[in-house]
Amino acid sequence: MTLVETLARGAGAIAAYAAVGVVLLIVGFYVIDLVIPGKLSTIIKTERNANATLLATSTLVAVGLIVAASIWSSGGKLTEGLAGTVVFGLVGIIVQAVAMLVFDSVVGIKVRELVKEQELQPGARLLAATHIAIGLITAIAVI
Repeated sequence: MTLVETLARGAGAIAAYAAVGVVLLIVGFYVIDLVIPGKLSTIIKTERNANATLLATSTLVAVGLIVAASIWSSGGKLTEGLAGTVVFGLVGIIVQAVAMLVFDSVVGIKVRELVKEQELQPGARLLAATHIAIGLITAIAVI
């Protein structure tokens, strides 16, 4: 294989993983949007709500960790790697949403009330750490 072919193949793989990663980030954002009251983009952009921003940010970091681990573990097998990235990314997103609901009912941290607060709340920090931990756990499980 020539250098140009190698570079083209590598660039194509990067583009494919990047596209899957962006789609998963968008899905993660909208799953958080479903769990909280109101439109997440408006709450972040217009209301400048720190709690909603932290929850969305931590979700995206966690999804990024899962995508990176999936790429790492693919062993250069593009089709299998992309499929694994989609599946593992979706599992991670679902687990994060379920964790927010569990924290809501078991621990008593009401996500819907939390994002109505303008000042950054300890519960938002706890849920953000939970999101990132879930991302790390999922990422390590993938590897």
